[in-house]
Amino acid sequence: MVLAGSTACGTVENLSAGQKLDQAFEELGKEHSLSFELDLDTDARTLKALDADAEPGEEIPDEAVELLSGGRLSVSVQSKKPLDESGEKDFTGMAMKFSGPDGDLLEYRIVGDYTYFRIDAEGFGELMGTPMPPADELPDSAGAFKKLLEGEWVKVSTKDLEETRGEMDGMDGMDEMEGSEGGEPSAEPMLDAKTQKKLMKALKAVVAREVEFRTTGGKDGTEHITATAPFRTLLTELIDEIRPLAKDLPLPGAALPTDKDLKEVPDKKVSARFTLSNGALTEVSVDLAKLAEDAKVKKLALVLRVGKGDKPTAPKGATEVNMDELMAGFLGGAMGGALGEE
Repeated sequence: MVLAGSTACGTVENLSAGQKLDQAFEELGKEHSLSFELDLDTDARTLKALDADAEPGEEIPDEAVELLSGGRLSVSVQSKKPLDESGEKDFTGMAMKFSGPDGDLLEYRIVGDYTYFRIDAEGFGELMGTPMPPADELPDSAGAFKKLLEGEWVKVSTKDLEETRGEMDGMDGMDEMEGSEGGEPSAEPMLDAKTQKKLMKALKAVVAREVEFRTTGGKDGTEHITATAPFRTLLTELIDEIRPLAKDLPLPGAALPTDKDLKEVPDKKVSARFTLSNGALTEVSVDLAKLAEDAKVKKLALVLRVGKGDKPTAPKGATEVNMDELMAGFLGGAMGGALGEE
């Protein structure tokens, strides 16, 4: 969106590209549903080349190579309002699925008052190199967790899930960061509208100054808009504009990179390609190959595919459990079965 709004400061071609991107993002914001799919466009050989300088015994595991080269994250959201007007309470459904090269590994859906989830424990464990205990070897005390390991759908109250997450955050010491005297969470830091406008104007100016745009036509109403910039220069200038406002950003615990960190970033030119079909955004591909130090790395891109989202539905036959039961099953069943004899 920064790209879309910044190009008016540049050349005629930048202006034309910016108008098209701006309109494409506006159309996405008018939708009530959206889906996207994220993956790496690469192969095992490329990922191994990235790891060529690893110390013996510290090489990237074959399972991780397989997962990264064949993994895919899919997300779908549905809202009562247009997406660009939606707040958290307006969303009526959400679905997320993480798939490996051989099928779906993890999936959850939020529908109504419940969160549904399932996992391919065997497949996930194999790819992660840490096999999960077989469900039939778990004691009865594993309860709901045993059903989960069997690949069945389970459902929990979303309210119950959020309360448990809050309790776990407190156990991790997060309550010390949440305010004083009683532990009520303090409001997340937010930039006021005037500061947001000032920051966006500064970021747009950086992009307009450093990014070059090129538009190419395709068949059947397809167009490609390519944005290219020297990576270190662009990143450094963007961070310099953000740094004075860092304390007000809603990023607890996160630190912006230092000048020393940025000097280690490659200054090679990197491109992002936006694909439009009849004016609608369908894909964004960021070419990362040039950031690799190894010249053998030729095919490495982060790809985001965009489409109209399907309405998430509740899976049939899901077993209702509560979080206490699920956690007790995990701690007493899975961990106990795996570590008892040890």
